[in-house]
Amino acid sequence: MQQIILQNIHPTFLSAEAVADSDIWNKEVKFTKGERIQIVAPSGSGKTSLIHFLYGMRNDYNGNILFDEKKWKDFSRDEKASVRTNKLSVIFQDLRLFPDHTAFENIEVKRKLQPYDGAREIKETAAILGIKNKMEQSAGTCSYGEQQRIAIARALQQPFDFLLLDEPFSHLDEKNRSIAMKLMEEEATKRGAAIILADLMPIAYFKADRTLRL
Repeated sequence: MQQIILQNIHPTFLSAEAVADSDIWNKEVKFTKGERIQIVAPSGSGKTSLIHFLYGMRNDYNGNILFDEKKWKDFSRDEKASVRTNKLSVIFQDLRLFPDHTAFENIEVKRKLQPYDGAREIKETAAILGIKNKMEQSAGTCSYGEQQRIAIARALQQPFDFLLLDEPFSHLDEKNRSIAMKLMEEEATKRGAAIILADLMPIAYFKADRTLRL
């Protein structure tokens, strides 16, 4: 079974005291394909850094992260790109949309890189998330909550075994949070994929198998 394994990870910028009570830092932790993992992470505990570590964007940590039994730090640039295209999808806290492109173009860029669904499914996903009428609008002119839903739709347009989420609902109301979470869980179930969700507080409507405190 495919796993991401954390072996005594410790961010270089956090003191030993700051990570002493963590369920993740300085522990061996395994995330297995198909699991639902909730990570509760107060401000300053390294939540966003953890997502960046798991995505292979940053290496400023001690210890090792293994993906398919190989250290992330040993992956070449092309190997990391292949993993991100085929096995890892992510919603960053800062979203990383292209503000001058339309919502549809922002979503479709993922599908063009490595298609999972067709163009029709983009519109169906947008309708579920309540942003169907925003598809031809520049992403930068949408509200932050609408931009979060664009980012959610974009993350679902590629294959993935692990879906990484960094505060994906911070600007959504309760109804839209629940709709978005249900959609992501349904998509992960179809693919047999894991969801690793990091947020400041537990998400009540996320059906987590495990809750870990950072």
